[in-house]
Amino acid sequence: MAEERVIDVRGLEPPEPMERVLAALASLAPNQHLRMVHHREPRLLYPILDKRGYAHDTRQAADDCYEIRIWRREPAPG
Repeated sequence: MAEERVIDVRGLEPPEPMERVLAALASLAPNQHLRMVHHREPRLLYPILDKRGYAHDTRQAADDCYEIRIWRREPAPG
């Protein structure tokens, strides 16, 4: 089972949330995934994650925050 690291960027002004999550991803171990908690949906982050080989899943939490789970995509076989 993958280990989860949580980064809470609620209340931070742009570009600090993106800077923090990208820094956290740079130090993510292969067996880890990141859960980002944000007060808004970080739509500009998604293309960056896709380009860098990360998958992501976004859910709106009960407290109207967004939880974005981010993990490294598995390389395509062959």
